[in-house]
Amino acid sequence: MSRNSYNTMALTPNTSKKRETVCIFGTGDFGRALGHKMIQSGYPVVFGSRSAQPSSLIPKDAEVLSHTEAAQKAAIIIIAIQRQHYNFLTPLAEVLHGKVLVDVSNNLKINQYPESNAEYLAQLVPGAKVVKAFNTVSAWALQSGTLDASRQVFVCGDDMEAKQMVMDIVRALGLTPLDQGSLLAAQEIENYPLQLFPMWKFPMILSLVLTAFFFFYCLIRDVIYSYVYEKKDFSFFIAISIPNRICPALALILLALVYLPGVLAAILQLYRGTKYRRFPDWLDKWMLCRKQLGLVALAFASLHVLYTLVIPIRSFVRWRISSSILSQALKNETQPLNTTYAWLSDSYLALGILGFFLFVLLGITSLPSVSNNVNWREFRFVQSKLGYVTLILCTAHTLVYGGNRFLSPSSYRWYLPNVYMLSLIIPCIVLVVKFVLVFPCLDKPLTRIRQGWERNPQYSE
Repeated sequence: MSRNSYNTMALTPNTSKKRETVCIFGTGDFGRALGHKMIQSGYPVVFGSRSAQPSSLIPKDAEVLSHTEAAQKAAIIIIAIQRQHYNFLTPLAEVLHGKVLVDVSNNLKINQYPESNAEYLAQLVPGAKVVKAFNTVSAWALQSGTLDASRQVFVCGDDMEAKQMVMDIVRALGLTPLDQGSLLAAQEIENYPLQLFPMWKFPMILSLVLTAFFFFYCLIRDVIYSYVYEKKDFSFFIAISIPNRICPALALILLALVYLPGVLAAILQLYRGTKYRRFPDWLDKWMLCRKQLGLVALAFASLHVLYTLVIPIRSFVRWRISSSILSQALKNETQPLNTTYAWLSDSYLALGILGFFLFVLLGITSLPSVSNNVNWREFRFVQSKLGYVTLILCTAHTLVYGGNRFLSPSSYRWYLPNVYMLSLIIPCIVLVVKFVLVFPCLDKPLTRIRQGWERNPQYSE
């Protein structure tokens, strides 16, 4: 037998063995969906309900009995009922003694109760073996197929045998069980479905703060200043011009912030002379959300591309072009082609196109469906090496756009520099520090440290 076929058989549940009967307390949406999925997987299912009357909503191959009768027929009982209705289990304590109770409940808010629902269930029925599972899977996902939702099911419990029985059911349903340890982990598992994009919180808040700052900055500099000193109404800049200044600035800053924590981590490791000491919590959290920062940066870069494409059809731009042509006609003169400006313009566009192409490549590679199909070295090459190339191209794109305006007094209105000048600060710092870290005198010791060498071994933890 080939090695591949052996591995496949090892990972596949033994379907020739007769399935044990599973009892489900609760005939709501989730209980019915889970029961239907179990019947499809070959499990005999019995429902325990206050009303033992058959219903058209219950899967036709399932049996409906009273709670006591249903519990007596199965060793595994799934409690598909909300916590506030658990009190009916207390009179059934004798029947449930030694049974495996699977708590699938969730709460309405994080840390709603002092203890987890699973721990509360264990207190109500002390003789039962309580396992937490299935709370991260929705009834809709079970009904429409597991391919439409995450396959991961977090499982925790104090009894190893009971936990293994539940994990076998999870595998039989085509899902992937993740052992989270003892029942103490139940609170964290119950909080998980209530978290709203936890890794996106910092990138989104940072993006909103920077967007608001740059919006009011541009409003003061480009609209209010012109109205006060030049008596010109440029309020229509709010629709296209100001967003098209904010989006590229944010894209460049956020892309630089993706690579800044790696540079800071390298400096810390060089300073400490070891990799075995934890980074500060703020740096750890920053590094964990780098992918989200990069994707938000890509979103702003995409908006910049769209805004740029509509520039030729703007009334303001068409008016400026027609005014320039009319002015030349009235003066009976033609402005010669400035080849230097033409080179700068084409270079600016070329750098932007190449930078955006690599930006999109970074975003595609960060998708789980793509990153799971490349090895570690390939992923690191794209995200690190090509990532820095992307940052260099985007920074050069911005420098070529307005590098000759840094020393121009007209670029500073109320002593405020243009937005693109502000957007270059962090990227330039990151690139300069990274360039210094590439020197052999720093790169070699940093490589040794990351391979396990320590300057002062007594500090290792």
